[in-house]
Amino acid sequence: MSDPIRVLVTGAAGQIAYSLLYNIAKGDVFGKDQPLVLVLLDITPMLPVLDGVLMELQDCALPLLREVIPTDKEEVAFKDLDAAILVGSMPRKEGMERKDLLKANVKIFKSQGAALDKYAKKTVKVLVVGNPANTNCLIASKSAPSIPKENFSCLTRLDHNRARSQLAIRVGVPADNVKDVIIWGNHSSTQYPDVHHAKVKVQGKEIGAYEAVKDDGWLKGDFISTVQQRGAAVIKARKLSSAMSAAKAISDHMRDIWFGTPEGEFISMGVISDGNSYGIPSDLIYSFPVVIKNKTWTIVDGLAINDFSRGKMDATAKELVEERDSALEFIA
Repeated sequence: MSDPIRVLVTGAAGQIAYSLLYNIAKGDVFGKDQPLVLVLLDITPMLPVLDGVLMELQDCALPLLREVIPTDKEEVAFKDLDAAILVGSMPRKEGMERKDLLKANVKIFKSQGAALDKYAKKTVKVLVVGNPANTNCLIASKSAPSIPKENFSCLTRLDHNRARSQLAIRVGVPADNVKDVIIWGNHSSTQYPDVHHAKVKVQGKEIGAYEAVKDDGWLKGDFISTVQQRGAAVIKARKLSSAMSAAKAISDHMRDIWFGTPEGEFISMGVISDGNSYGIPSDLIYSFPVVIKNKTWTIVDGLAINDFSRGKMDATAKELVEERDSALEFIA
């Protein structure tokens, strides 16, 4: 067996982490023969809850889990990391403006970026989940100049999985019969779920999503708004935000970074936009279609973009530029 890797989960006393930690510890993410040291970071008042999580992880008697380290200290949490999953962030409270939320989170992710820079391995792979995820990811990356920008990504896989599932349900096929949906842009309600390049396997034959669904109005209307608003719909129904599905998406995202994307298929993730071929401004964390090989992602180039898509891709980019500029003002 190989040496243990060190994996950090922040916001580790929260409900996403509660679903996520078991997935990681039993080998679903980093491999069935990869021993792990799990580091759990949360704020000081949550330490008693972390002790409960620690007890439960011990009680799972998982063969890969070599050590669990609960902590409220960044210098402990970020030391020698191979992977960091940054779930913890300041949640939006009632009456809170988006810019207030941004300001609170800039502070958190600037601090965690600096801690990554100081304590983690330079090869660390960092996934930002806490919202606003794209801009939090950008701030963390800018605060960790010694770690390559390409090592930072943010989660849009939940949106990707939502889009895939909505298509599958509509056509009446299993979710894995749908591939190459794209989430462009921000993990917010301006994101653009695009199925112009998606393929659906129907009765053993792969066809385009538009041909499979046979309802352009739905694909350009309710499908898009359902995916965009799905997080809010879950909160309305459960009185809690998505946790099981978020944990599954995080697992999918990190597993693909570790082992690569399936041959002939691309997935969506928020990555640095520098040098993209789609006319998206540089210096943003923007969700693109990517393929991953040897732990390195590449944006899928050469996809045709029609006017409908162009408008939506630009609108979500505009929101990200505004978020970035506000965040950088707070830092300054």
